[in-house]
Amino acid sequence: MKNTENQMLVIFGASGDLTARKLVPALFNLYLDKQLPENFIVLGASRTNMTDAEFRNKVVLESSYLQEKFKDLKEDHKATFANRFFYEDLGGDYDTDYYTLKKRIEALNDAEGTEGNIMYYLSTPPTLYETIAKNLAAAGLNTQNNGWKRMIVEKPFGYDLETAKKLNKGLQNYFKESQIYRIDHYLGKETVQNLLVTRFANSIFEPLWNRNYINHVEITNAESVGVEKRGGYYDSSGALRDMFQNHLLQIVSLIVMEPPIGDHPEEIRNEKVKALKSLRIMKDDKTIHDHTIRAQYMGSNIDGKSIKGYREEDGVAKDSLTETYAAIKFFVDNWRWKDVPFYVRTAKRMPTKVTEVVIHFKSPHHQIFQDSGMQSKDNKLIIRIQPDEGILVKFGVKVPGQGFKVERANLDFYYSSLAETHVMEAYERLLLDAMQGDATLYARADEVEAAWEFVNPILDYWKNGTDVRMYGYASGVWGPVNADELIDGIGMWRNPGPNLTDDPGFCVLC
Repeated sequence: MKNTENQMLVIFGASGDLTARKLVPALFNLYLDKQLPENFIVLGASRTNMTDAEFRNKVVLESSYLQEKFKDLKEDHKATFANRFFYEDLGGDYDTDYYTLKKRIEALNDAEGTEGNIMYYLSTPPTLYETIAKNLAAAGLNTQNNGWKRMIVEKPFGYDLETAKKLNKGLQNYFKESQIYRIDHYLGKETVQNLLVTRFANSIFEPLWNRNYINHVEITNAESVGVEKRGGYYDSSGALRDMFQNHLLQIVSLIVMEPPIGDHPEEIRNEKVKALKSLRIMKDDKTIHDHTIRAQYMGSNIDGKSIKGYREEDGVAKDSLTETYAAIKFFVDNWRWKDVPFYVRTAKRMPTKVTEVVIHFKSPHHQIFQDSGMQSKDNKLIIRIQPDEGILVKFGVKVPGQGFKVERANLDFYYSSLAETHVMEAYERLLLDAMQGDATLYARADEVEAAWEFVNPILDYWKNGTDVRMYGYASGVWGPVNADELIDGIGMWRNPGPNLTDDPGFCVLC
């Protein structure tokens, strides 16, 4: 087990929702699992006027996100955890002198024995990242001569390639790249990490992971909800920026990458960058027109409940052209994946919430059982990221009786079957990794920029192209029907159910 050194976590924007909803519950789980170092404290910093006691009540003792976890916990254990939390009011602006903050950090470091090791978590809008980094540096809070300093920043990391480069440069003016951790909570999911193990630790898959045996790769990220209370943010972002550019391209990089030399963080991240740089960038309007589809969900009736269309949501422009559905077909220009199409889609207001990767294998070159219907029943490896996390292999078996009628069978594994194993939640795993200085699951600057290089031409065409279409789809269906036309010669997407072994085409009548 890696060593977790004594340290202080300073959360900027600590009065916001993310701290109470995600960060503190993750820290609490680490506390229960005895994963936190002996001397570990949290200093919240934001523009809200609070005392230490008020901050502890807000994010720990009276937090609705911890009440279920507190049920069987002794009062002294709650108090011990809560007493690790402190708060510093920055005043009315993040762009201010951090002298007072520095004095508080120094006093807490001396009193609590955190050895000068500090992790800064920027739970703020990205527009404040460089400002906070600049003021930390001005106060000498970025130097590593008296313990290490690390900075975690949340997505979105840039609005396009130009802003991502500017943001990278802005942070690197004050912190070294090795100190910067760009968090993507999707990489904290065990099933995403298991892509690497599935590929490189199993001889039944590793030799087949190339153009000789794989027909195409399909990735679906579907959410059953709409934009909820995020209409204002989402209307300036859209599905391509919100999900595809970061989360889904991270998954793509793990599927595409070559075997790293070893499991050292930089070795893995080097291969991920190479993978993203090998994606064929679509530069001409015709290719982007033919290989991309965007759409918005429309009003519908689901289970007797009237659902708003996207343009009727609060904060969304009545004539908005922001996509809530994005489907992309693309290729990878290297030996391993030449001419293998990748199909990736992400959308809101789908029939169910699900994220999965489907590896479609080629049919045998010589078909012995011509009349069995196997042509439409290709072998599949399905890696379910959420929910019902697990792995499913679909393969052909003989139906009992005369002749050689072939049907498809399932061979499946579920993470829930590992009863004795605690599966860490995403933020839990990512926070612990950062505490230990393991950047494997964090995005590097060149990785972020490589992803934007692929996405930028699509965004430009959708905004400025002359033959761009915005399609509509009823809330609760699998997107516009013409999305199936992206998939050459296959027919349609795999539309998964909430359970891993559900086959496409199922429905629930009662």
